[in-house]
Amino acid sequence: MTDDAAVLPRQGETRPAADLPLEPMPRVFGGLSGRLLWLTVIFVMLAEILIFVPTVANMRDGWLRDRLDTAAAAGIVIDGLQPAELPRAVQDDTLLATGTKVIALRKDGTSRLLAAMDMPPQVDEQIDLAAQTPLTSMRDSIETLLFGGNRVMRVYGPIGESDMIIELVMSDKALHKAMLSFSRDMFILSLMISLITAFLIYVAINRMMIKPIRRLTRGMQIFSEHPEDPGRLFSPGKEKGELAVAGRHLTSMQIELQRTLKQQKNLADLGLAVSKINHDMRNILASAQLMSDRLVDVEDPMVRSFAPKLLRTIDRAVEYSTEVLAYGQAREAAPKRRRIRLGGLCQEVRDMLALDPDGDIEYLDQIPADLEVDADSEQLFRVIHNLCRNAVQALAQADVTDPLIGRRVSVTAQRVGSVVGITIDDTGPGMPRKARENLFSAFRGSARSGGTGLGLVIARELVLAHGGTIGLVEKPGPGTQFRIEIPDRPVSFEDYRARA
Repeated sequence: MTDDAAVLPRQGETRPAADLPLEPMPRVFGGLSGRLLWLTVIFVMLAEILIFVPTVANMRDGWLRDRLDTAAAAGIVIDGLQPAELPRAVQDDTLLATGTKVIALRKDGTSRLLAAMDMPPQVDEQIDLAAQTPLTSMRDSIETLLFGGNRVMRVYGPIGESDMIIELVMSDKALHKAMLSFSRDMFILSLMISLITAFLIYVAINRMMIKPIRRLTRGMQIFSEHPEDPGRLFSPGKEKGELAVAGRHLTSMQIELQRTLKQQKNLADLGLAVSKINHDMRNILASAQLMSDRLVDVEDPMVRSFAPKLLRTIDRAVEYSTEVLAYGQAREAAPKRRRIRLGGLCQEVRDMLALDPDGDIEYLDQIPADLEVDADSEQLFRVIHNLCRNAVQALAQADVTDPLIGRRVSVTAQRVGSVVGITIDDTGPGMPRKARENLFSAFRGSARSGGTGLGLVIARELVLAHGGTIGLVEKPGPGTQFRIEIPDRPVSFEDYRARA
């Protein structure tokens, strides 16, 4: 096996982030900033193309208007020499100066040929400068730019505000050449503008966005190497803006992730420790169970009254010790449901709480004697016992100054149709805000200092296994109130027919 093959993960396996190589940063002109640079150049050039068409049309009309004005000035001078005829040499010089082949003047409804040289056999294009619209001007300009150079055109238009019209017949070669030169200059200027604009945008975006994004990416990569190391947390800085907010959120997320990883490590260590002591604990409890069985034979009435409760307590401890690893494996045993008297179960909860009859904490059981619930008795006992124990602990630490309220834990229940609702209420100080925000979260939802919050997590898991719900109820007065709802199992046709 080669070295390359040795480092490849097997099929179905994944690598931890720390084992993955850091992805190199993209090159300056190959990453986002480079693409932005070229896109800016392209978009500016496209905008310049849209501007070029009306600009070159305006240049063409101006060029023709200049020729027409020059010929008009010469035409008025020639017209003023009437009836004398203009010498041939002067006509040739005039035509050469204006770049035309024929100059004619229309005045008072008559047309007079002022100068002519090499009269062309046909005219390819007629241009009336007075009737030109922007669309026709742009169309004719593109046509001249693409196909001109060897065509003859007739151009005419009014002279100033007068009713005289000057007409020219000329080749479009000079116009075509001027338009090509103008287009070349426009292209060079547009390219320079686009490059300068793109560079300025690139520098600004690279400073305001790309560098912070690279810093964020680098911070993620460094943190992913050893996420448990506090020294690898991203430092957001004091900048303002969306990326600065993202950096601060990234730091918060990394801190939360480190806290979660630490909790997961603690859970793993806890599971390993529990697995090591579980065997010995069961043996110790089994020995205690054997010795407690002999208490039944003791004739003392006091011992006889407490012996059954002690045996049930040890039996529960043995069962809890057997099932303690189930929570670490993220599973609980399926509930063994049957109809049970809820009042008797809550009485066992009261006995397990071992409240002092002469103490100031009162336990009220307001459950109808005939109320039955379809549930696993052991699992429902654990749920109610966890909630009542939390209430007693909160009351023991509370400073209750109102004698009318006192220290009280009350358990009430009622059946509505096929659902039994159980309410556990206390008059304690209530749950703090942090515990409310992390309710039913292990190691985060504890209401008292030093607590783990596992009791509520286990209670919720057991209630959900019954298809029920558990939640914290808002109450106007002081204290904490939990509401549990356990629905009956649906009855199948076979069970119904068997009972009928």
